[in-house]
Amino acid sequence: MTEKTPALRRDAEHNRQRTLAAAREVFAARGLQATLNDVAHHAGLGVGTVYRRFPNKEALAEAVYTGKLDDIRAAAQAALAGQDAYVALRAFLELALEQAAADRGLRELMRQGTSDNEQIARARQGIMESCGRLIARAQKQGTMRDDITVGDIAPIVSMIDSVMDLPPAGAVRPWRRYLALILDGLRTRPDHGGRRPS
Repeated sequence: MTEKTPALRRDAEHNRQRTLAAAREVFAARGLQATLNDVAHHAGLGVGTVYRRFPNKEALAEAVYTGKLDDIRAAAQAALAGQDAYVALRAFLELALEQAAADRGLRELMRQGTSDNEQIARARQGIMESCGRLIARAQKQGTMRDDITVGDIAPIVSMIDSVMDLPPAGAVRPWRRYLALILDGLRTRPDHGGRRPS
């Protein structure tokens, strides 16, 4: 019996990794409304096998997205090293929304204001704290309007999220164009002749 235990553990870990890989693809394409049954089918596993690893869809989504949100939080913290705070904030938002555009589940998770998962909530809080510091610095540098607050970030993200599924207009993805327009509106002196979004 003891000789079979390592093999059983390897099999269980293999199934866990298959489940996570399938969940990343299913959530990215269909969002968090996808079910554990959908994930199990995509992974080629029985539903019972998936439930043994993850008791519910929320636990599976947390396993998939905690690391991604931590990476976004780290990018927000890294943006604080930029000398021009407006440019740093703009670059961070472009990076974060680029990731969200490729993953419907991540988009939905970023839209949610609260989470019962401590790691996800901490990542979201860290992102907003870094954005708040960048806004304060940009205002001190005179490059961002004084009436902008960190509370404006979530509505901006929601507005961009609402146009992410629009079809491309030539080489420019519409959400990038609208993000550029919104961010230029935050500036003390909007750069109407600025660079085109790529």
